[in-house]
Amino acid sequence: MKKTILLPAAALAAALFVSGCASTIEYGDPTSAKPLSTDFGSSDLQQIATSMVDSMLATAPLPADGRRPVLIVDPVKNKTMQHIDTESITDSIRTRLIRSGRFTFQDRTTEASLQQELAYQQQAAANPVQFGQQVAAEYMLTANLSEIEQKFGRVTDVYYKFTLNLRNLRTGTLDWADEKEIRKTKVRPIF
Repeated sequence: MKKTILLPAAALAAALFVSGCASTIEYGDPTSAKPLSTDFGSSDLQQIATSMVDSMLATAPLPADGRRPVLIVDPVKNKTMQHIDTESITDSIRTRLIRSGRFTFQDRTTEASLQQELAYQQQAAANPVQFGQQVAAEYMLTANLSEIEQKFGRVTDVYYKFTLNLRNLRTGTLDWADEKEIRKTKVRPIF
């Protein structure tokens, strides 16, 4: 009798142990602002892209004649101690600006592929695009992401600053700049 009770009880305990160790995966809200750590995360990226593009569209001095100036977006420079996918930040900013319909863009990230395609067209295409016919950028958008981290006892405080600059390539002037600040604090539990 003891064996018949112990065997199912052991099997049930093993099943509960294994199921307790199993991972569950769920879809989450990509716009969720709940931070999981003091590290730079997706909600920080979204806050930066939204805030900076909205500011630029509202306050940057752009041509009054209604035309769409040509803009080039330089990759965001990561001046933090973390590995951050700055290409994602650059892409989000560029995408929001494209969606605004107020700019046309040059994309230097595909320059090697562009040169290869133009060279191929010169040799094999019936009606090739001619070198030197591309539109020149009028403005360059540059950005820096920096952080300052402080620790005191159980408290970790991380301050992020994102700076975006719009430079007029014809005049060399800095026509617009803004910054977005994010602060995250974590208190480590006593136990």
